Amino acid sequence: METSNNTQVSGFLLLGLSKEPKLQPFIFGLFLSMYLVTVFGNLIIILAVSSDHHLHTPMYFFLSNLSFVDICFTSTTIPKMLWNIQTQRKVITYEGCITQMYFYVLFAGLDDILLSVMSYDRYVAICHPLHYMVIMSSQLCGLLVLISWLISVLYSLLHSLMVLRLSFHPSVQIPHFFCELNQMVQLASSDNFLNNIVIYFAAALMGVGPFTGILYSYSKIVSCISKISSAQGKYKAFSTCVSHLLVVSLFYFTALGVYLSSTASHSSHTSTIVSVMYTVVTPMLNPFIYSLRNKEIKGALKSLYLTPSIKDQLY
Repeated sequence: METSNNTQVSGFLLLGLSKEPKLQPFIFGLFLSMYLVTVFGNLIIILAVSSDHHLHTPMYFFLSNLSFVDICFTSTTIPKMLWNIQTQRKVITYEGCITQMYFYVLFAGLDDILLSVMSYDRYVAICHPLHYMVIMSSQLCGLLVLISWLISVLYSLLHSLMVLRLSFHPSVQIPHFFCELNQMVQLASSDNFLNNIVIYFAAALMGVGPFTGILYSYSKIVSCISKISSAQGKYKAFSTCVSHLLVVSLFYFTALGVYLSSTASHSSHTSTIVSVMYTVVTPMLNPFIYSLRNKEIKGALKSLYLTPSIKDQLY
């Protein structure tokens, strides 16, 4: 019989990215900068979309939701890591660890599903342009986002409840900068076989399902574009998908890197470094990818910067 109990666990130790004291100021400055850029960049996208009525379309509605999720995604891990470095304390409570893990899984799942929804939006826009606003009505867009949230909440809740059934030793060191699901399951003192089965099965559903939807949407898009006679028409149609394709590639390659490093590599340091790409770098680059390649976003950013109220204040 297992004698240890979850109630005996007061907290965990987050070992972070490095044990070297000399590197802590550099790590703090680097991650603070990346976090501020991530929050500011995604917030600018949300403000630009909400302030410009020309961007009140399904595509930019989903983009603003993605930006909001990216802000929340990074905010579940980075502020706690920065606080630990600043206070030179690595402790996180058991409740805090479970909460952090829950929201991390929640927003990672939302990112995944929203990218699939955005690919469907691009499919309708390119393959059914005349019926685009009819098909992608405000009711359908709101329903798709609501369903995305419900699926992600249930997905995250499942993993959290599965972790709550595990027992841990009184002093557990997590070789990571946040409470990562797989790390917590592997560090449990009780039997984690069922947890591993649920992790792989749920990851397959959440990974393969949305990714299959993306592949199907783009197979239809490629088929539609190939039927366009003029080269200029093909380029114009494909250019509306480039930003989304870049974000999808970045998301899935880094997610695959996290999965492979956690299963194939015995080095926790390698897994941590790959997680940085997935957790911090990807949400930070998303607004740049969309804004640098999108003339409408650029125009909205310029109008947001040069609003009449600001001009009045200047003069």
